[in-house]
Amino acid sequence: MDRHGEHARAAAGLLRTLLASPFPLIEGYLNVINPLSSFLGMFSHDIAIDLGTANTLVSVRGRGIVIDEPSVVAIDRVTKRVLAIGVEAKRMVGRTPASIIAVRPLRDGVISDFATTEKMLQYFIRSVHERFGMGVGKPRVVVGIPSGATEVEKRAVHDAAVAAGARSAYLIEEPMAAAIGAGLPVMDAAGSMCVDIGGGTTEVAVIALGGIVRSQSARAAGDAMDSAIMDYARQVHNLLIGERTAEQLKITAGSAFPLDDEVSADLRGRDLATGLPKSVEVSTVEVRDALSPVVNEIVRTVRATIETTPPELVADLMMHGIAMTGGGSLLRGLDRKVAMETRFPVYVGEDPLRCVVRGCADALEETETLQKVQSAVASRRPPR
Repeated sequence: MDRHGEHARAAAGLLRTLLASPFPLIEGYLNVINPLSSFLGMFSHDIAIDLGTANTLVSVRGRGIVIDEPSVVAIDRVTKRVLAIGVEAKRMVGRTPASIIAVRPLRDGVISDFATTEKMLQYFIRSVHERFGMGVGKPRVVVGIPSGATEVEKRAVHDAAVAAGARSAYLIEEPMAAAIGAGLPVMDAAGSMCVDIGGGTTEVAVIALGGIVRSQSARAAGDAMDSAIMDYARQVHNLLIGERTAEQLKITAGSAFPLDDEVSADLRGRDLATGLPKSVEVSTVEVRDALSPVVNEIVRTVRATIETTPPELVADLMMHGIAMTGGGSLLRGLDRKVAMETRFPVYVGEDPLRCVVRGCADALEETETLQKVQSAVASRRPPR
């Protein structure tokens, strides 16, 4: 009996070691041979997360999208204690006293501050638990990541999700998740193309048979547009403006293609010559000129991806067109600009801001799809 007891304890210890493995793909297969884990997983609040540079969206299985908040954290400069996260912290940007700093832990689509990102993930997962209860088991978590993320960056996202309380964490490339969320037939042999323009990066991918065939990533997206407007105001009007003012002007007067009715908007900031408040009137033509370097870089990235795509898939794309997702795709006339430059039909997906999180949630529901796209992430090397 002692020998049998030792064997049982050894087998249990080995299983615990395997289940603690940091590799989510192994965990996914082990859930098949671990009936208790699979059974408890049926009652957990599994979570899909679009960990964006500008906004973080969280979807809970069976509940839909429950959180849509800015990826901003307010921290006490001295004690390093987190004071606010999300909407409350976003209000503090540019208005904080010397003792408080408002930071964005993700820059250009990657984690720049691991500790703060972990706290932000813990906050969002805890918010889900507070709203819907703890559930029986720890949740599975699917997180969208940039297609050009390095192995170190992937590991940072995975470890942050696990440290925040996930039973297992799966990583899906954002253009793949966006394509699933936009309703593209990613598992078919016919090619599909998705252009996901987020806050930090623009992700372009050609997808077929559940994998990414060609992809390109560029740091030309929403944040770059805001910076371009700030630079234009400083260089042309000698006016210093903040990020929030630039973003608001982009939304109200930004465009990538000539409009039928060109309008003007007031731009307020500080005169760099006098140091006093100043207001100038700028037209949509001026804003379009300010945004043109960023728009041209997005178009260049799309064309570079098409140029390396196999001809059979190019024929599919000419038939089905290019889907645009992400907040940056809402820039007026951007779809027309890309269509003119590439000679492909281009359309903006339904509710483009939420395509990535919808795709992550759909993959969470379909185990076969999740394993397919997860294995694609594990096997592909990021472009050099």
